[in-house]
Amino acid sequence: MSGHSHHHGTAAFNRAFAIGIALNLAFVIIEAGYGWKVGSLALLADAGHNLSDVAGLVLAWAAALVAGRLPDQRHTYGWQRASILAAFANAVLLLVAMGSLLWEASRRLQVPAPTDGITIMVVAAIGVLVNGATAALFMSGSKSDMNIRGAFLHMAADALVSLGVVGSGALYLWTGWAWLDPLASMAIALAIIAGTWSLFRQSLHLLFDGVPESVVLAEVDTLLRALPDVTDVHDLHVWAMSTTDIALTAHLVMPGGHPGDAFLERIARELHENFHITHPTIQIEFNGLDHGCAQPLDHVPS
Repeated sequence: MSGHSHHHGTAAFNRAFAIGIALNLAFVIIEAGYGWKVGSLALLADAGHNLSDVAGLVLAWAAALVAGRLPDQRHTYGWQRASILAAFANAVLLLVAMGSLLWEASRRLQVPAPTDGITIMVVAAIGVLVNGATAALFMSGSKSDMNIRGAFLHMAADALVSLGVVGSGALYLWTGWAWLDPLASMAIALAIIAGTWSLFRQSLHLLFDGVPESVVLAEVDTLLRALPDVTDVHDLHVWAMSTTDIALTAHLVMPGGHPGDAFLERIARELHENFHITHPTIQIEFNGLDHGCAQPLDHVPS
């Protein structure tokens, strides 16, 4: 028995991707230009981060489009894993960009340079509006799709970063402390690294066919063993086909014989309702066949 329930909701975000990329690319040009003009590392760093986010949005959009390709004889699941790859690439891109920012900020902190607080505040305030509006475009899909969540987190983080730059500009005008600019850059980088680490860890986990965080494998095993006439469950595997679709395979030992299609439909419904599993494949066995992965669940490392 195999159940199919593929989601193509990402296509609804095509307009959001196009608007977000256009807005952020325009803002990168403005921010980098003024950052260079007034010698603000905070503005230049934020512009570099925004440029990485433009690349991230392009990656996420491309992955969403590729993931929508239909399965064929060479790719029987289609290209759905592209969305996981994009989420991972986005996380790596952000971590590398923030590592570079930390290095430059630490160097600049040793020799602080004066800058233009008014320009910094105005440009960064525009960034708050641009990034906040872009984040809002992806908010509705951020809970159900890791790829969309990656785009949302980037934009939301950028809005907070720009807000921090506004604050550092105001403090500079008040105190005249030149070291505030690189210090603000370091604080921004550390905050983004902390927020990005979860996306990096989760996407890497899924790339190696890890069980998605929304699924507790022991609970799936319990649900299957509690079904009528099931005496054993083995060869239970759960993995993510994409950032929205979860697959499961399992062998159910039922000495009384095959229970019929209604029983299998019940399993598919309960797996979807309880664990958001969209692609279950169940094999019914009378005596239980060992295919080499019938290790008891309590011996499987968590």
